[in-house]
Amino acid sequence: MLKVKKPTGNQIFNFFNITLITLITIIILGPILNVVASSFADSKTLAEGKFIFFPDSVTLDNYKAVFKDESIWRAFFISVAKTLIGVVTHVFFCSMVAYGLSKRDLRGRKLYTVMGVVTLFFSGGMIPTYLLMKELGLLNNFMVYILPQLFSYYDVVILMNFFRQVPSSLEESAQIDGAGVWRRFLSIVLPLSKPALATIALFNGVFQWNDFMTAKLYMTDQNLYPVQMKLYEIIVQQQAASMNSIGNIALSTTSKGIQLATIVVTTVPIIIIYPLLQKHFVSGMMLGAVKE
Repeated sequence: MLKVKKPTGNQIFNFFNITLITLITIIILGPILNVVASSFADSKTLAEGKFIFFPDSVTLDNYKAVFKDESIWRAFFISVAKTLIGVVTHVFFCSMVAYGLSKRDLRGRKLYTVMGVVTLFFSGGMIPTYLLMKELGLLNNFMVYILPQLFSYYDVVILMNFFRQVPSSLEESAQIDGAGVWRRFLSIVLPLSKPALATIALFNGVFQWNDFMTAKLYMTDQNLYPVQMKLYEIIVQQQAASMNSIGNIALSTTSKGIQLATIVVTTVPIIIIYPLLQKHFVSGMMLGAVKE
């Protein structure tokens, strides 16, 4: 008789793990595919709502309406600009702070650490922050997207722990050869810390791209609206159209189609960029989390 091997503990764990991940993936992908499919549906199909992934009638009218709107292109440019500038400045500024705090002989290091930890749990609040932005002249100013996001102590902690793993002998050798602090930081530490830098860049980039509250709170100039704020306006207009035009189904469904198309357009850049940084993101999270 053939002996049937009993599954080992690892095999049972892998089976349930794969099953759970598959279910979670289906739950996540379902709504995404529905939004994409709905963005290609015409107003009549959207009004009937009898499909999930395959609309009966496919059209590009929603996307044509989105790309014909000049304000969408302007908002898209603002989003790209604030994301690129914000990521570069945020990563560089946090790297400088983390590099200093990673040195155990830094004077006042414990005080700086306590001050940083406090920012993780407490903030000034919305109204004091608004008054501060007003006093700094950042209302209706593009720099309101950049300056308040320069520092994050959470990101500093990740970078600081990563910098500590850079062999001190490399910096000592460079110092003997005459390299100063900036030269060691730019030529040795940063190139060896690409995984951690990519992790922080991805964190901040996703935040910058998806952020619309900054524009909602500090912007009244529509020329400086990012694409997420424009999407917020489209959603509000769609809701208003649905409430004010009870008998006009075509108007509300057309607005909904444009809204869905805008969602797809604003999501595609992040979906494209994330796989390119995923390898560095995973290694940066794992290595940056190790404490000595």
